[in-house]
Order: sequence, then C-alpha cells, then structure tokens
Amino acid sequence: MMKNRIVLALALLSLSAVAQAATPCQEKEHDIQREISYAEKHNNQSRIEGLKKALHEMHTNCSDTQLRAAHQKKIAKQKEEIAERRRDLVEAKQKGDMEKISKREHKLKEAQLELKELEARDY
Repeated sequence: MMKNRIVLALALLSLSAVAQAATPCQEKEHDIQREISYAEKHNNQSRIEGLKKALHEMHTNCSDTQLRAAHQKKIAKQKEEIAERRRDLVEAKQKGDMEKISKREHKLKEAQLELKELEARDY
C-alpha cells in the first residue's frame, strides 16, 4: 500500500514538472486541444473544424520566439489602452460628468484586469 502511494506521488510530481516545463507552443497546443474538447461536448462542428485548422497551422508555423514576441506586443498595446483610458477618465473628471466618470472608471478597471491576465501568462 505504501509502495503504491510512493509510485503515485512520483508520477504526479513528474507530471507537474512536465506541465511546468511546457514551451509556449506546447501551451498553445494544449489550449487549442482543450477548446476542441469543449466544442465536441457541445457538438459545435464549425468550431471544431476551425480549431482543428488552427491546430494544424500551429503545428506547421509555431515558434516559441514569435509567440513570446507577439505576447509582448499584446502587453504593450494593453498598456497603451490603459494610458488612453486614464486620459479619458481625467477628461471626464474635469468636465464633472458623473455618468461618464463611472463609465470611464469601469473601462479602466476592465483594461487593467486584461493586462493582469496577459502578464500572468508565461509567453
């Protein structure tokens, strides 16, 4: 019984090490596979076909370096959007329009949340 637990623990540790060592392309493949499974569960054939095409293109063209560079561009673009949202909020506050202030604050928070999600990704 103890031996089985040790074997199970070692297997789980090795699986977690493999998962952490995944490259950006491997992570992308995993994400697409997960989406395919979800689409299959919901019988969404057009989504399945699109995802399988994306998976094929990913296998053909994926480069970890390119993925990382594209991700950094997304982060930079999101930071620009946050700066724009802050400017919009300042402008609304200067005008004293409470409805616009509320909307601008909400949009700024959304943009900041999206940036946090982007920065949380490894690539």
